[in-house]
Amino acid sequence: QFFSRGPNVLHQDSTAPQAAFFPPLQKVMLPPNTFQGKVAFITGGGTGIGKGMTTTLSSLGAQCVIASRKLDVLKGTAEEISSKTGNKVHAVQCDVRDPVSVKNAVAEIIQVAGHPDVVINNAAGNFISPSERLSANAWKTITDIVLNGTAFVTLEIGKELIKVQKGAAFLAITTIYAESGSGFVVPSASAKAGVEALSKSLAAEWGKYGMRFNVIQPGPIKTKGAFSRLDPTGTFEKEFIKRIPCGRLGTVEEIANLAAYFCSDYASWVNGAVIRMDGGEYVSMAGEFNDLKKVTKEQWDMMEAMIRKTKGS
Repeated sequence: QFFSRGPNVLHQDSTAPQAAFFPPLQKVMLPPNTFQGKVAFITGGGTGIGKGMTTTLSSLGAQCVIASRKLDVLKGTAEEISSKTGNKVHAVQCDVRDPVSVKNAVAEIIQVAGHPDVVINNAAGNFISPSERLSANAWKTITDIVLNGTAFVTLEIGKELIKVQKGAAFLAITTIYAESGSGFVVPSASAKAGVEALSKSLAAEWGKYGMRFNVIQPGPIKTKGAFSRLDPTGTFEKEFIKRIPCGRLGTVEEIANLAAYFCSDYASWVNGAVIRMDGGEYVSMAGEFNDLKKVTKEQWDMMEAMIRKTKGS
C-alpha cells in the first residue's frame, strides 16, 4: 500500500526525559508580512507537512496555491487555511507524474494568482518492501511521483519564470535516507537522492535567472498518513525516540518554520543547501561508538580501570 506524508499530526505519547530540554515551538517564526504580495505554490499541500507549510506561508501574507490529485481534499484544506489566515488559498488539481497535467496546472496557477515567487516540491509516495519483492511498476510509481514529478514541476515553472524574467525560491522536501540510502525503501531513497541532485544542479545553473534551490531532509514527523501504515501498533515510535538524541519526534510546525525561512528574502544568500532537521537522529545512527550510551557509570569505572592497566602495552 502506498502512502505519502499524511493528514493529521498525532499526539506523541512517549518521549525521553531529555525532550524537556527541546520543547517544540509551534508559533510562526518570521514577521507577519514576510510574504506579503508573494505567490507560493505547494505540491501535496492538502495534507501533512504540505498543509503545515501552506498554513505558515499564508499566515505570513502569501497567496498560496496548493496542488495534488484529490481536488476535494485540496478544497477543504484551502477553505480551512483561508478562514484562519484571511488570505486566499487556491486549489489546483495536478498529477505531478503527468507532464501535461503539470503544464495545465502551471498555466492555471499563473492565471489565478500570477507567477509564483515560492515553489515547494512536497508531493511524495512511499511504501516499505523487501527489494526482491519490487515489481517494475512499484519502482516506477514511486520514482514517477518523487523524482519525475519534482522535475516536471520545477522545469515547467522555471521555463515560465525565465520567459518573464522573474526569480523564485524553490524548496524540495526529501528525507535523511536520501543521503545514507536505506533498505526496504529503495525506490524512495533513489528518487529522493535524485531530487537532491536536481536541486543542487539547478542552484548552480539557474542562479543567473534569480532562482534559488534548497532542500530540507526531515527526520520522523508524526503524521497520521505515514504512521498509521508504518507503525499501527506504536512500537516503532518508541524505537525512533531511543535513537533521537533530542528525545522526541519532530512537528509539522518546526518544518514549516524552516521552510518559510528558506523561501523568504531573509535567506536570499542560501542556495544549494541541504539541511537535516531530525533531532540528531542521523548522526546518532551513524557514529561507530554511539551505542556506548547504554554503558552505566559503574561499567565505565570498571572499563576505565582496565584501560589504565593496558597503557604502554
